Order: sequence, then structure tokens, then C-alpha cells
Amino acid sequence: MKTLRQSLALCLGLLTATPVWGQEATVTINAAQPGPILAPEIQGQFAEHLGRLIYEGIWVGEKSAIPNVRGYRKDVLEALKAIRVPLIRWPGGCFADEYHWRDGIGPRHKRPVGVNTNWGGVEENNAFGTHEFMEYAELVGAKTYVNGNIGTGSAREMADWVEYMTSPSNSTLAQLRRANGRDKPWTLDWFAIGNETWGCGGNMRPEYYTDQLRQIRTFIKPAPGQPTKIIASGGNSDDLKWTDVVMAGSANMIDAISLHHYALPSFGRATRGTWKDKGSATDFGESDWFALMVTATQMDDLLTRHSAVMDKHDPKKKVALIVDEWGNWFDPTPGTNPGFLEQQNTLRDAVTAAVNLNIFHKHAGRVRMANIAQMVNVLQALILTDGPKMLLTPTYHVFDMYKDFQGATQFPVTVAGPKYTYAERSLPAISASSARAKDGSILVALTNIDPNNTVTATVTLEGAAAATISGRILTAPAMNSHNSFGQADAVKPAAFTGARIQGGALSVTLPAKSVVVLTVR
Repeated sequence: MKTLRQSLALCLGLLTATPVWGQEATVTINAAQPGPILAPEIQGQFAEHLGRLIYEGIWVGEKSAIPNVRGYRKDVLEALKAIRVPLIRWPGGCFADEYHWRDGIGPRHKRPVGVNTNWGGVEENNAFGTHEFMEYAELVGAKTYVNGNIGTGSAREMADWVEYMTSPSNSTLAQLRRANGRDKPWTLDWFAIGNETWGCGGNMRPEYYTDQLRQIRTFIKPAPGQPTKIIASGGNSDDLKWTDVVMAGSANMIDAISLHHYALPSFGRATRGTWKDKGSATDFGESDWFALMVTATQMDDLLTRHSAVMDKHDPKKKVALIVDEWGNWFDPTPGTNPGFLEQQNTLRDAVTAAVNLNIFHKHAGRVRMANIAQMVNVLQALILTDGPKMLLTPTYHVFDMYKDFQGATQFPVTVAGPKYTYAERSLPAISASSARAKDGSILVALTNIDPNNTVTATVTLEGAAAATISGRILTAPAMNSHNSFGQADAVKPAAFTGARIQGGALSVTLPAKSVVVLTVR
């Protein structure tokens, strides 16, 4: 992160932006040359044993007064199903490399109690383990991504776990699974060998990790017929050397390599610039808004550079680049356990979520999964809970607006138009993506990151014609508008009336700080 931090510190100052009215953009969609299918897993979720995500967020137990389905809180479950969550990553994160799967099976009252040393130093009673996670994924309708423990585990432990989950045989491990209540094997879609092995997963060098990966991969043997794909632990943000070393040494043994990148507004301020002082989730001005947009939009450059490194070793793009941790990271909400990483979620988060989804769509030839951090009550959460109460965040609403992009066919998009300028630094004001949905309609996503100015976009559909147009918009009066338990619908989508068909093109008026998704038929 050092390079990014230094560059941002040089670029951002204390000047204010001056509104410019009547700005225009041109968006060209090439529907005649469709690109790759947008993997549904691009809208994946991350559920770590961290703070109130697992316990209270999704698991309350069968005896809870909170309405639940076999112990899973019903309101959160229904909300996740409503946006068609395609995949859930579990159990971490840093937690994964101290997690021993046998602690989380068998009668809950007999499971050992440990300490979550990474996140808050609280007790972990292991009430939510393999059976609970796999059943939850089935209830949600999501694919499964299980992160193996390389930090404190072993090849034997990971191999046994995969056998326990996937074997239809009468082996001792398969019989143990049956004795614990699950007869048929589960479907294990993805399995990762370690997490952040350059940091909390072992402080390894890429050469050492690659040797470990090769050894362990040899013994990971999902049962025949399983779709299990193997993920290598990738580098941190702009660590291209890590990607190069791992790909050079193991590209023929893996299906994907991960990438983690978080957006922090603090990197643009001379008085900050550290992970210990990341800025408030709700108390911020335009300097923090712009700085966050800078670090969020850097995802495009990171994917371009990591993909170029991967192309050297895998020109046919057989190995996926998965962004299995991404999102905005702020200082914890005052008064909460700082190790729980709780933060509010504002319109600013919704805008960066849309920008990142557009970037992932652009790189869909290589990026085939992206898991926002994290699903409930942690970091850029889609859902917040408070005892029996639940609310949907602005980020949730973006995922709802984008859900029809899952499995759609990407169209190339080019954007020409105004810049959003602040402190003598500029970014493109408009972010866009487009695809043909499964029902044949054309989806057009447009985000205006400028918090001050309306932009009128002329959208040209090359190779397609528009007969009807409809859509939804997400915006709010203030940059820090957010939903609270006292006002849960302060920020929510509304029908969009700012688009019309004109001369064979679309004319779309994009208010400041807005996310729009159109359906063209």
C-alpha cells in the first residue's frame, strides 16, 4: 500500500471543487461485439467470523426470540435471497488461518471454545461450523467458497476437510459427516489454500508460499463429480511480484488466484495515511469523498496490471483473478469494539460499490469472482442488525439494482465526457457498464461520482435498437446520507424518469452522486 499512499498524498490538497453546470458525456455501447459472460460470482459475499457478522448477523440459534429458520435469522436470509447472492466465502479472512474445522462439528454444546485473536479477542464457541455454513448456503441458494487453514493447519487437515464435505463413500470421514447429521455430500464449489499468506496467514515470502501451495494442492482431492476449483492466496493490492511468483510456480495446478484491495479516504490526507486513522464513515467532507473515489477507482489499474502479469504465464486466461476482499474501510463506529470493524454505510459507499462492479464487468475475461467485505454488520456491509431490528444499506440497494447482470453477456463500453475535479486532480465523472441480460434486454449501468454536478449522457447502442426504456436510481440529498434504525429508508432506489429515447440514442440525465441502472428493450 505504500506506493498508493505516497502517490495520493502528493495528489490531494485542501482546495474545494467549483460546480460546473450543463456537463455532457457520450457513452458508446458496442452491442454488435459481445464479450464474456459476467460470472454471477462477481456479486459474491464474504462472511468471516468477525464481530457480529456470524453471531447475530446470520445465526441466532433455534431458541432465539428473533424469527429464524433452524437458527438462521429469517429477515437476513430473505434479504440475501432477494438479491440472489451467488456465492458466500467462509470462514475468513484472517480467522481462517487459525480455524480448525473439527472444532466446528458435532453437538454444539460439546464443541470447544476458543478465542478469536484476530478480531476483538472474544470467545468463539464454534456454534457455527461446517454444517451450519453449508446448510446456510443451500438456503440462500449460493455457491460455497471455503477458505482452508495454511497458517496453523496442515495438508492433512485440509485434505480431510475436503473429504468430509464431498465424499459419498463409506470412509471414516464420510461416516462422521453422516453421524453429524448430513448424509449426502455437499457441493464444494471453491476451496482456497490459505488467506493473506503474506500477512496474517503466515507472513510468508511468495516463493515459500508457492512451495507450500504445490505440496498441499497435491493432496486436495474432492470427490469425483465435484465442481471444486482451487484458489491460491494472492498478493496485497499492488504486489505484482507475488502474483508473478505464484503464477510462475503453480499456474498449472490452480484455478484462480486472489487479490485484496480496500479503499480508504485517509490516504489522501497529510495528517493521516495510516490504517489506524482511516476517517469516519459518516462525518466527512468532499476531500474524503474524492480521496475515496481515487482509491476505489484504482481497482481498474490494479486489475489491468495483475492481469498482464498473469497473461505471461496463462495467456488463455484459464486461471481466474478473483477479488475476494474489496470494499471501503473506515474507522469503527464510536462506542463499538474496534476489533469488530463496524461502520455505517452511506451514499458514498453505494457510489463506490457501483463503480467497482462496473470495473469488474470490464475485466470479466479474467475476473470471475469478487466478494465484498463483508456481508452483515462488518465493514461495507449490505445489511445491519441491532438485536431483532434489521436494515438494508445503500450498498445493498446497489447489489439489488445490479442483480440482473448476473450471467449476462458483457458489451464493450467507452465513455467520453467530463471530469470530476478536486484539489487539482481529476477523475472521469461517469462510470458505466452494459450487458445483455438472460431475458434479452440490454442493461445499462451509469454512475455519476461527481457530488456537485448533473451530467447529461448520450448513450449510443451500436448493433441494437431501443424501443422502450425503464430504470431505477439511487441518490440522496447529502454525500453522507444513510439509513438508520430510526429511518431505515432514507436512502433507497426510486423509479428513474430521467431517460428518454432520442434520435436512436438514449438521453440520460444523471444527477450528482447517483447510481442509475436502465433496462432497454
